[in-house]
Amino acid sequence: MGVQNQYVNRELSWLQFNARVLQEAEDESVPLIERLRFLGIFSNNLDEFFKVRYATVKRIDQAGKGGKKALGGMTASDLLKEITQIVIKQQSESLKILDTIINKLVDHKICIINEQEVTENQAQFVQDYFLQKVSPALVTIILNDLEELPRLKDSAAYLAVRMILNEKKKKEKKYILIEIPRGIERFVEIPSEDGNKYIIILDDLIRYNLKSLFSIFNYESISAHMIKITRDAELDMAGDLNKSYIDKLLSSIKDRIEGEPVRFVYDKTIEDDTLEFLLSKMGIDDSDSIIPGGRYHNRRDYMKFPSLGASDLLYKKYSALPVKGLTLHGSLLEKIAEKDYLQYTPYHTFSYTVKFLREAALDPKVKSIKITIYRLAEISHIASSLINAVKNGKQVTVSIELRARFDEANNIRYAERMQREGVKLIFGVPGLKVHCKACVIERLEKKKLVRYGFISTGNFNESTAKIYTDYTLFTANQSILKEINKVFNFFEINYKVSHYKHLIVSPHYSRSVFERLIDTEIENAKLNKPNGIKIKLNSLSDYKMIDKLYEASRAGVKIKLIVRGICSLIPGVVGMSENIEAISIIDKYLEHPRLYIFENGGEPKTYISSADWMTRNLDNRVEISCPIYQKDIQEELLETFNICWNDNVKARDFSAKNDNAHRVNNQLKVRSQFATYDYYLEKLVNKD
Repeated sequence: MGVQNQYVNRELSWLQFNARVLQEAEDESVPLIERLRFLGIFSNNLDEFFKVRYATVKRIDQAGKGGKKALGGMTASDLLKEITQIVIKQQSESLKILDTIINKLVDHKICIINEQEVTENQAQFVQDYFLQKVSPALVTIILNDLEELPRLKDSAAYLAVRMILNEKKKKEKKYILIEIPRGIERFVEIPSEDGNKYIIILDDLIRYNLKSLFSIFNYESISAHMIKITRDAELDMAGDLNKSYIDKLLSSIKDRIEGEPVRFVYDKTIEDDTLEFLLSKMGIDDSDSIIPGGRYHNRRDYMKFPSLGASDLLYKKYSALPVKGLTLHGSLLEKIAEKDYLQYTPYHTFSYTVKFLREAALDPKVKSIKITIYRLAEISHIASSLINAVKNGKQVTVSIELRARFDEANNIRYAERMQREGVKLIFGVPGLKVHCKACVIERLEKKKLVRYGFISTGNFNESTAKIYTDYTLFTANQSILKEINKVFNFFEINYKVSHYKHLIVSPHYSRSVFERLIDTEIENAKLNKPNGIKIKLNSLSDYKMIDKLYEASRAGVKIKLIVRGICSLIPGVVGMSENIEAISIIDKYLEHPRLYIFENGGEPKTYISSADWMTRNLDNRVEISCPIYQKDIQEELLETFNICWNDNVKARDFSAKNDNAHRVNNQLKVRSQFATYDYYLEKLVNKD
């Protein structure tokens, strides 16, 4: 399924990635509440997939283009149908898994009940909670007399209510929509009984109170079934030239809310007449993905399922470790002046990144700070530190990517605040997203400007740093930092393309440099010199780069790939990719680093990077791949790669079967994320 020619279609490979997330929800070795949260991640991923990828394929289909070349040999029309079939099957599996988890929670005295299971003792609480907190927030729309259905919000959940009035002559039906309020917790803890904790889902709490809500109607029956619509999330930045960039973006975000529908999910027990009425009113037809689901939608909310004090049903918490030799007391810059340091979150604390900027903001010798920002945390110490630096007279330049998908509004909020405080903002490069993660500061030392900085594989975001694994290099290497400065110059003078001796920079050089590095391995294989390629990525979907790896495999180069998400390459095929092995690791943390290691005849070339091998990263974004020159950090990166490669607990093998099979071998059990923490713990103990 999905294998066309030499590649796996990108969209189908992504669905396989989400199936791996679903496997975690099904895995009985995963703590129960964490399993619920994986179900939430699965659902959230699917929402974004339909908003972005399904919507893109649908646009290709509507434009009358077959799309075979871009879609790996499939037509857009066939791909849309296959996606819908796969998603229906996955949704069905996810509902079974949810039922299993809910039943198992009962064994731990946690009961998730519906409106029919509320006891007399709990009834008063449920009624009061509804009247005081829920009822004032409800938007309730009677649809019968409306010529047009109101524009339903993207990814909001609605209860579709069908009411049969108690009339003598004819049974008049009324159809009503109730929007589930987003500002109220979805999981409501209600009074305990018999030593059990009870949760009622907000939807059911509303169902319980339908009689109160519609007390003015004389009806003989009433029912409520959930529906959800997903809309195309593409932003349209064309239009009025007089509008500012931020105004255009805000207007475009507003339009996104009203984008074309691409998926309609409904409770499969809904009455036929109610479903027909809604589809007709919304103008939804067979070109949209119509998916029968369960009683509850927006299962992404399970990502925030309450802990309920049940620590035994959660992953064990590990304290983030210090980086060996680097202290949060005293000056970081003094330490970095002596040697480079590698921070690997969440194993290491993210506090070093914040501390670096706070120190720079206060240090009288620091004259300027330049940084790229892609996704800021909701409460960002990074942004606060930059504003603090301006107040202390530093020149602060921030390249902020306002088009970071689904974080646009958050980034705009901080951009406006920083602009008010005097930070110089650069809104990216026309036609290119700025996705690189870098910072450089200039400090006056003995009448000479000396640079310090950091380059990362991940966003400078305190929240995601707790759950995303990412490398950050702190360095005072003047050659590298001078070239990072060149990247900032490119942001301001887009027509001037610099040359780089050290960094690999997209969109101008990444593809050609990576191809040359692979060519070197091919040549070394032919000459029987040490050769090999080790790569860790989020996604691998660029067909030209895949072809290059196939060429290297045919030349005898051994290639190891760790790819979390999309992998359009098919490993292990005789005559094409027999020297390529590829795995994916899905576990407690989200694997996010990009790491490239080329054996290079026994003198390895090692890079950390913001760039995946996707066409957009190589050709349509500003990305930085940074060389690692310090031997001990080269070794550290190789060792952490090998720990991941040896995983035989959470690793799945990519293969032509495309079946997400867990890696099975006779080696000692290695769960790489736990082993990586132990690796860094041991480093701290080891005095060498």
